[in-house]
Amino acid sequence: MSYDLLTMGRISVDIYPNDIGVGLEDVTSFGKYLGGSPSNVAVAAAKHGRRSAVITRTGDDPFGEYLHRELTRYGVDDAHVSPVQGLQTPATFCAIKPPEDFPLYFYGRFPTAPDLQIRAEEVDVDAVREATVFWSTVTGLCQEPARSAQLHAHRARPRQELGEGRHTVLDLDYRPMFWDSIEDATAQVRENLKHVSIAIGNREECAVAVGDGSPDEQADRLLEAGVSIAVVKMGAAGVLAKTAEDRVVSEPVAVETQNGLGAGDSFGGAFCHGILSGWELQHVLDFANAAGAIVASRIACSEDMPTSDEVLQLLDERGRGFQA
Repeated sequence: MSYDLLTMGRISVDIYPNDIGVGLEDVTSFGKYLGGSPSNVAVAAAKHGRRSAVITRTGDDPFGEYLHRELTRYGVDDAHVSPVQGLQTPATFCAIKPPEDFPLYFYGRFPTAPDLQIRAEEVDVDAVREATVFWSTVTGLCQEPARSAQLHAHRARPRQELGEGRHTVLDLDYRPMFWDSIEDATAQVRENLKHVSIAIGNREECAVAVGDGSPDEQADRLLEAGVSIAVVKMGAAGVLAKTAEDRVVSEPVAVETQNGLGAGDSFGGAFCHGILSGWELQHVLDFANAAGAIVASRIACSEDMPTSDEVLQLLDERGRGFQA
């Protein structure tokens, strides 16, 4: 079976507090959820009815079993998920202090994590090659052997050979705590940009990839690197997307923020759904923006990914609806 969307990289158990507005030291109870950006993106796409899967690794432990169960419950194929002996499934804690303070604490990722132990020879290159959209992240490049495995996957689907409607996406999710230096991150991103057709990142992440500058300058540099669609998230100014022919801006969809951590992953899954649907770029961006806003207005990430009907309803309410 070929996938609409195949993602590769991080997975973890998100441990989120039930007590809102206080630091972790004062939290008395927590809920647990599937987490990890590319895994969340696969879940988000599945919520929109897409055949999705993730290539990742867990520990051989109860948390690993839990993540398998959750992927299956959300409709994400877990056939490419396997345990790594001797390592524990990572857990990510956060404090939830709306509207802007959501500190993350990573456990079980140092000095390494199971999803950073993906090896090139283990990657199902046929599945990678046949997927309509393949999605990977900059975090997956921070350490060997996952770094070589991800590049191996990219090389299995040369962008010049991708047919119409097929894409390889690099999420520029630079997280400094996972890298020895920003220079190493820049070098790895630029090598992988040679193989992808879409790059998505915020202003700071784009600066790591192609240098500082205005959103338009950063998008232009990504296009010069060979991508066909460059997406620059501009915070309160919305989202910019550029191709060789078009420049599109999607204004923010204002909501009361409860937890902003899953918004980018919801954006990613919805963006892929829009691309797979063949919508015009403006509609893709508006849909992805609204999907991200919905998750930001909720507490969890994977559990709170919206359906397409919920996203379209929000756009209609804001006077930005379109015929999907």
